[in-house]
Amino acid sequence: MKGMLNDQSLIYQQIAQLLEDGILRGEYPADSQVPSTNELARAFNINPATAAKGINRLVDEGLLYKRRGIGMFVAPGALETLRARRREAFARAQVSDLVREARRLDIDRDTLLQLVADAADKEELL
Repeated sequence: MKGMLNDQSLIYQQIAQLLEDGILRGEYPADSQVPSTNELARAFNINPATAAKGINRLVDEGLLYKRRGIGMFVAPGALETLRARRREAFARAQVSDLVREARRLDIDRDTLLQLVADAADKEELL
């Protein structure tokens, strides 16, 4: 499990976020097992109940499922669900903020699109 916890948000939310990030990075493909609550508790020196709360949030969202007596596994379609959710959040937050700031700076649409394309070329994103 990659990642560190911080004081910026609730620990169980950070645990859920770390697992989501692992799914998005391909560390946990569909039907693969994720770390148990006890493994997470040991790795991050937290209460197992806190780790369970993070995992249960993902179960409630349909991203993980339980195999009784075995553990928690990534649900089929979880990757696509997470990507869609994150794309929506990205558009709602970052892209909207970018467009608002461009408007304040009197940057027209074509110039803004060119700036994004230039940045993507530099980062080799697209």
